[in-house]
Amino acid sequence: MRLGNRWWLGRLVLWCFDSLPLCCARTWGGCRGRMAETLSTGVGAAGGLRAPAQQNGDGGSDARGEPLLGPPEPAGPVAEPTPGSGEQTSAPTADAGKRKKRRGAAGERVVPPPKKRRTGVSFGDEHFAETSYYFEGGLRKVRPYYFDFRTYCKGRWVGHSLLHVFSTEFRAQPLAYYEAAVRAGRLHLNEQPVHDLSVLLKDNDFLRNTVHRHEPPVTAEPVRLLAENEDVVVVDKPSSIPVHPCGRFRHNTVIFILGKEHQLKELHPLHRLDRLTSGVLMFAKTAAVSERIHEQVRDRQLEKEYVCRVEGEFPAEEVTCKEPILVVSYKVGVCRVDPQGKPCETLFQRLSYNGHSSVVRCRPLTGRTHQIRVHLQFLGHPILNDPIYNSVAWGPSRGRGGHIPKTDEELLRDLVAEHQAKQSLDVLDLCESDLAPGLPDSTASSSQLAKDSLEELTTTAQKTDGVVEAAPQDLGTMALASEKAAETDVTDQETDPLCTECRLVRQDPLPQDLVMFLHALCYKGPDFEYVSPMPAWAQDDWQGD
Repeated sequence: MRLGNRWWLGRLVLWCFDSLPLCCARTWGGCRGRMAETLSTGVGAAGGLRAPAQQNGDGGSDARGEPLLGPPEPAGPVAEPTPGSGEQTSAPTADAGKRKKRRGAAGERVVPPPKKRRTGVSFGDEHFAETSYYFEGGLRKVRPYYFDFRTYCKGRWVGHSLLHVFSTEFRAQPLAYYEAAVRAGRLHLNEQPVHDLSVLLKDNDFLRNTVHRHEPPVTAEPVRLLAENEDVVVVDKPSSIPVHPCGRFRHNTVIFILGKEHQLKELHPLHRLDRLTSGVLMFAKTAAVSERIHEQVRDRQLEKEYVCRVEGEFPAEEVTCKEPILVVSYKVGVCRVDPQGKPCETLFQRLSYNGHSSVVRCRPLTGRTHQIRVHLQFLGHPILNDPIYNSVAWGPSRGRGGHIPKTDEELLRDLVAEHQAKQSLDVLDLCESDLAPGLPDSTASSSQLAKDSLEELTTTAQKTDGVVEAAPQDLGTMALASEKAAETDVTDQETDPLCTECRLVRQDPLPQDLVMFLHALCYKGPDFEYVSPMPAWAQDDWQGD
């Protein structure tokens, strides 16, 4: 009996070892699929870093990444690639670290493995040289330029054609545009020109799309250096300039301006400020310094202080607001007080009152999105010129006490309509293509923009946005013109036959419209303290209400 038991035990051990390669192969295939999905969500430029986690009381609205071909629709859970849907996998060998390239059969497309990204590096000279600035009417502008959006094939795309992906997830442009882009050589799959949109995508496929890119203008105010040493760079960020590339902004960002005008490169953002928020902004020069300060953030050793100008006479005594905050829409960048939101706390102290408005010092003890702005709105003293939380779209009380007499869908619809009428969709980090029918918001279902509302907005966009569009051209003719343009040096061209933005005439914002009265005054840690000058609108004798 003992010998029999030992024989079965031995067979069981051998069976386990025989099954191990198959298990490893399946595990490796799943991991590789997730790795491709992870890489596909990075910043559009090769070598770029993703935005750091939010760590300040008002940042958060500029954290969107750059899409491949336009704003995709949110999809369901990402399906793991099946063994037959992508590249064939085999069990890892003892030399798994040196993975060999698979040679495909004649005519078969070989899919390369994802490339490793250089961690800790932001942007370099090749990125800064893409275009140049010019200044006009108190605004910093970027000359239009050609740019490559890049991504690895997402898991849910595996087995589907490019035509299917464009028609279901990237509907900001008609299919005729993508067909014209193929004819013009704008779309590449694994660095080979795409000739047919019916090609089926495989796991790890690498897509690159060349587009003609336009960026919104920002203030011409310079990014001033407050301090610099071997560890950190501290600047006084002007209002209207995003911290890092996001949405439609790339060169008109603090990261790119510092790299191009101050030769400060490979910086690590330590925290973020809203695009419309000005004030103290810190960057680490090395990954080690970045990790050290982030550890201080996790241990709550850092203190932040803001100053703002709000409507009305703010109470003279210190006010503490602990109302929880819920994100209504990540896409539009709107939050509100709600019992289901995340807990947060802000301390407020009035500094002055001029008979119409008050200057208030703010100390956020937590770091929720738009925390200061939402809490001030709840208290009935919104920031004087806050384009979101001091809007009539919130109703007669403008959100005071959390009273909002409309649904989230109605609120978002009215906010978008208001900024369309003012030609200020950039305040919401939106453009006309974001309002295409059937593009729901990328947040919880309880706060999605209603399709009917978006269709109505799209129908009236031409009437309310004041954007003049030239006569439409045949995309086939435009593609031929683009092919001829590709034969010349496209980096010097500011117009492109396939670009819809080139056919729009937009009215520039006024410099004063790019300023919101919220300023990061001080950022302090255990061994540092940086303070920026008080802005003009925060002076006691200011009378610009």
